Amino acid sequence: MAITSGAKRAIRVSARKKAFNDRRSKAMKESVKEIRSLIASKKGSEAKKLLSSAYKAIDKAMKRGVIKKNTAARKKSRLAQAIKKVS
Repeated sequence: MAITSGAKRAIRVSARKKAFNDRRSKAMKESVKEIRSLIASKKGSEAKKLLSSAYKAIDKAMKRGVIKKNTAARKKSRLAQAIKKVS
């Protein structure tokens, strides 16, 4: 357990940041999962409509450091490819 006041503060800050990061990560994963399920059920046009919201969630996660820049680019690319293949 933390002893100094600075260490206690750091624990509080990291817990707050973890909550925000978890929220960003969950939003990203849910949007990607929703598009993947639409792709699996051959609904390319509906998936294409949700693509911008998934891009937004991925970009926000990247901006906050939840995922790295190349990971974000790879996720976006693979989603777009999968939608293109279905459409």
